[in-house]
Amino acid sequence: MKSRAIRVVRERGEEVRQLLRERGLLRPDLRVIREASTLLFALTPEGPVPDGIGDLVEAEFPPIATRGAQDYRDLLSGSGIARETLPRSFDVVGDIVLVRLPSELESRGAEIGAALLEFVPGARLVGQDRGVEGPERRRSVECLAGTGGWTTRHRENGLELEVDLQRAYFSPRLAREHARVAAEVRVGDRVYDLCCGVGPFSVTIARDGRASQVIAVDANPAAIHLLRTTLARYTFARTVEPVEQDLDQFLAGRTPFERVVFNLPHEGIKYLPSVGTVVSRAGRLFYYEVVDRDTFEHRSDQLLATLGSPGEWRRVGLRVVHPYAPTSDLVSFTFERAAA
Repeated sequence: MKSRAIRVVRERGEEVRQLLRERGLLRPDLRVIREASTLLFALTPEGPVPDGIGDLVEAEFPPIATRGAQDYRDLLSGSGIARETLPRSFDVVGDIVLVRLPSELESRGAEIGAALLEFVPGARLVGQDRGVEGPERRRSVECLAGTGGWTTRHRENGLELEVDLQRAYFSPRLAREHARVAAEVRVGDRVYDLCCGVGPFSVTIARDGRASQVIAVDANPAAIHLLRTTLARYTFARTVEPVEQDLDQFLAGRTPFERVVFNLPHEGIKYLPSVGTVVSRAGRLFYYEVVDRDTFEHRSDQLLATLGSPGEWRRVGLRVVHPYAPTSDLVSFTFERAAA
């Protein structure tokens, strides 16, 4: 069957598949075509496709045999739960499924969890995601279905990351950002990865082999332990120095580096002036913040004023990473410091 499609490199296959599924763009009735180094995903006839994830083409696809549910919500038909109230999207981290439930469905969590456990291939555990809390950004999760703990190995961008969803920060929705920022690192650059969580930015940057030094910092000992466990599997580990330390203490008197990643979306603004001091002249800061859509237009100017005096910084990149809430988005800002 002929369909519009997108061709992506194999290393980004799982990341793109999840993105297309979240946005309702992936056709569930047609098979994925596997080529030598790329994958072809069949797309629904309508809906905008995000820029930069692959090449739009038209291709002939073999159909998938119509056996079983095409959507986890199909498994809940007849349950009395209105289909339109069920979450359309969910996250898969290793063999764990995470879903956010509206308050009116919390009493039906076990049924929804069982449906997701049956629907997602290889799923071991389904958890309700209640959000990230506290200075160590620990995720509050509750088991809905399945067995075992919250530790898993997550694959993205051709890497395996050690993750504990209950003890250390990790978001599977940032896989594209991890690869994009790593691609901007130049040969010989030194990199600070601040509030690194389990270290996906650091690991991806080190794997690409251009950075001369990567220092990954987090105040959460569990996050640093997980990062070290991941690095122990790879020969490029020598490039990364994991540091368990409070951010304020780490920033004091540090030598400026050419690239700084700062992913603390809710509280980062209070550290931003200090973070700016550890970016070298002509260096770049990759900063993430949850921004209300009503204030989005002027947020860059406000952040530039927070970073330093007029003319010291300029914005060189801006993109919405993903919707965060009904009225806000996670936004990526790239700022460059003046050369002199």
